[in-house]
Amino acid sequence: MTAPVLAVACLDDPTTDLVLDELHGRGIPVVRFDPGADFPDEIALSAHFDGSGMTGSIDTPTHRLDLSGVRAVYWRQPTPYRPSPDLDTSSASWAAEQARYGLGGVLAALPGTFYLNHPFRNRDAEYKPLQLATAAACGLAIPRTLITNRQDSVRRFASRSDGTVFKPLWSTPFKTDNGKWRTIWAHPIDPEEVDGTVTGAAHLFQEQVKKAADVRVTMVGDHVFPVRIDGSPALDWRLHYDSLSYQLIEATPAVVKSMRAYLDRLGLVFGAFDFCLFGDEWVFLECNPNGQWAWFDDPIPQQIAGAIADVLIRAKGES
Repeated sequence: MTAPVLAVACLDDPTTDLVLDELHGRGIPVVRFDPGADFPDEIALSAHFDGSGMTGSIDTPTHRLDLSGVRAVYWRQPTPYRPSPDLDTSSASWAAEQARYGLGGVLAALPGTFYLNHPFRNRDAEYKPLQLATAAACGLAIPRTLITNRQDSVRRFASRSDGTVFKPLWSTPFKTDNGKWRTIWAHPIDPEEVDGTVTGAAHLFQEQVKKAADVRVTMVGDHVFPVRIDGSPALDWRLHYDSLSYQLIEATPAVVKSMRAYLDRLGLVFGAFDFCLFGDEWVFLECNPNGQWAWFDDPIPQQIAGAIADVLIRAKGES
């Protein structure tokens, strides 16, 4: 019997849907669940360890997954493990952490299994300081960048730039004074407006690149999909999806080689790279190890889904 692909993802993720449709079309069995949302109410776990390693199963309402018989794991932003509302605060927090380290640990240790990407590698690769240092080490151009909590450092940094950009180090929701939650996006700043509150946290500042366009490169193994993004009236194009246009373009061999080296260095199979174009130069901004791509115009999403399916299927050496 053909070994299944395990999709670890929330149930309303259209990116996962496209990949699973591709796998189903090729006759590859798939088991999908969301551990943070489904465990323990919908999932039963039995993992056994002895001198031969790990064996056991995970049972869902519709499937039994043999832990030693998983072809590949497609890890796609599952729901964080969350406390049960039926327990007191302390017990609920304890149970959620046990689930993360128990079920999460089992899912990260499936024997002989290929991961796209391994969850621990995803976690490591989300740190922007590591991204920038790795990109530079792999030969990619990066903007001059400062991470600091010192007001005087920001002023000195900005004095040597034609423009300065602030970026959050992580997309943490921020609650405003009126009680509403908002996302903080990359935006230009006036360094004179940076006050003493900067000392309260780490902040990332970058020299603003006078870009001609943005490029999102989705890389899956050796498959490369560079998409030029035009039409954004703001620095951060994610604020204006309705005004954007997309065009598949070619990446230079040097950039492709550097991106491949970047993924290899961080133990990744998949990466969504963001660049800005400055003349003929591709300037690296960041790489999301679990980035989105389903919103692109057709046929780009189908091509990327096909490339991901190719890599997942060939994990067991089948064509």
